[in-house]
Amino acid sequence: MNGSTAFFLVFSALIALVGLLAAATAHDYLQFFGVALFAFGVLFGYGCIKRHFDAREAKAH
Repeated sequence: MNGSTAFFLVFSALIALVGLLAAATAHDYLQFFGVALFAFGVLFGYGCIKRHFDAREAKAH
């Protein structure tokens, strides 16, 4: 895992954490924004992990 992948994994975890905190403390439409931010962070992290393992598998073949 290179440095940029590790950075983006940590960055996506922070985005998800901020989204969770926003959803927990906000009211009305900002609560939806927090949930959407959390979902973006989780999906972005999943994409980074998937991209890493796809590249690793392609390198092995």
